[in-house]
Amino acid sequence: MSTAFVDFKDVWLAYNEELLAQEQFAVEAIDLQVRQGEFIAIVGPSGCGKSTFMKLATGLKMPSRGSIQIDGQPVTGPLKISGMAFQAPSLLPWRTTVDNVLLPLEIVEPYRSQFKQRRPEFEERARALLQKVGLGGYEDKFPWQLSGGMQQRASICRALIHEPKLLLLDEPFGALDAFTREELWCILRDLWTEQRFNVILVTHDLRESVFLADTVYVMSKSPGRFVVRREIDLPRPRELEITYTKEFTDVVHELRGHIGALRKKGAEVAQ
Repeated sequence: MSTAFVDFKDVWLAYNEELLAQEQFAVEAIDLQVRQGEFIAIVGPSGCGKSTFMKLATGLKMPSRGSIQIDGQPVTGPLKISGMAFQAPSLLPWRTTVDNVLLPLEIVEPYRSQFKQRRPEFEERARALLQKVGLGGYEDKFPWQLSGGMQQRASICRALIHEPKLLLLDEPFGALDAFTREELWCILRDLWTEQRFNVILVTHDLRESVFLADTVYVMSKSPGRFVVRREIDLPRPRELEITYTKEFTDVVHELRGHIGALRKKGAEVAQ
């Protein structure tokens, strides 16, 4: 896997020097290789280190041990080639939808220095992206005029506007109702199918992970490590109807069994 786009080699992280001296790690022994264009999902019990893993993947945290390479380069700080979306859309309330989407182009080089002269071109790109996710007609509305699902669509557009090679999603649909969530699965599926950027999705929703991902990783309780790697061999493109088939639910139940076993083991250790 030397051609892996994301390559974690025996990565351990302690949050400070004192914890490192005590050998208390948030994540440990992480080996992970993500192929170019691959969509992976990470699931596991609460507090297992999923968000810590995301901080390592974005370069917001440096490993205590081991090495991380992304797109052939060692990670030494925050990545410019990544986009991120979280559970809370965090749109700026004083900016319109299109201006919120344009924000990364105003602050990230090489776009920042070209922003004023290329603004019409960038705005056209933002409006086209908003049209793709069903927000045509809402480009000039403010966040408080949008539903939660609409805000999250805008947040995904903001994460993709600078055409990142890597999209990191931390529970992006967790606060939405089931119908809106499934609608956004399909939007994300279509954007990924068209552009084939790499995706790392952290989620508690096993159905979401199986529907969207090529590969699902299960993380153990803290200190987090990957204990299961499950390739999802369901054919693409996947329609929502597949979520009602035996093939799909069998994979979901298998993953649920792994997480249930981890919880049981954690409870036994606590006693």
